[in-house]
Amino acid sequence: MSKSILLPLLMSLNAGFVDTAGFLALQGLFTAHVTGNFVTFGAAIVLGTSGALAKLLALPVFCIVVVVTRIFSFYLPAVGLPIFRSMLAVKTLLLAVGGAAAVHFGPFVQGDSWQAITTGMILVAAMAIQNAAHRIHMGTDPPSTLMTGTTTQIMIDVADVLRSAPVSVLTVAKPRLGKMSASVAAFALGCAAGACLYAKFGTWCFVVPPLVALPAVFLATADPAPEKSA
Repeated sequence: MSKSILLPLLMSLNAGFVDTAGFLALQGLFTAHVTGNFVTFGAAIVLGTSGALAKLLALPVFCIVVVVTRIFSFYLPAVGLPIFRSMLAVKTLLLAVGGAAAVHFGPFVQGDSWQAITTGMILVAAMAIQNAAHRIHMGTDPPSTLMTGTTTQIMIDVADVLRSAPVSVLTVAKPRLGKMSASVAAFALGCAAGACLYAKFGTWCFVVPPLVALPAVFLATADPAPEKSA
């Protein structure tokens, strides 16, 4: 399997794992699909469950990390560091730190404890960097964390194939259908693995994400500085 295919699949697999394991371990916190925390925040307020503060903090932390990542990326070439690979390396480091925190502090009975919030925000920061790196350097690949739009596009392409759309449409739709389907499958596999390993090993399951993320660092190309207009 080529680097161009394996890298986005590893990222989707990891996103599904981290999001599911984080949701289970951190009282319903989405670490990758952060806008989903609006829903769980509202539910926490109505039901009186814990974790509301962590859910409220997730989006601003995510946004700040993306901004900081983007700004600092322009300074990396000046010190001789490849941008894309460095982003994924920092993400892997954060996943390792977040995993260590989850193992050390978990299990988390209260989602609003400082231990749970700290662990959750570290994982949110890691996924923010992955999203930023994907958006800047892998713009032609399917998203690795947001599957709703991808699934919609898959169904549109399936419909075009079934209706025998013009060749000009199918030339684009068929390759895209394969790539997007693989991305969704990898994300779903990550979700299943995260759920099963959390059920079996508890917060020790967070040892897995940095191990999955590490090969992606070496698969990433040593790109030049990103375009300022990207």
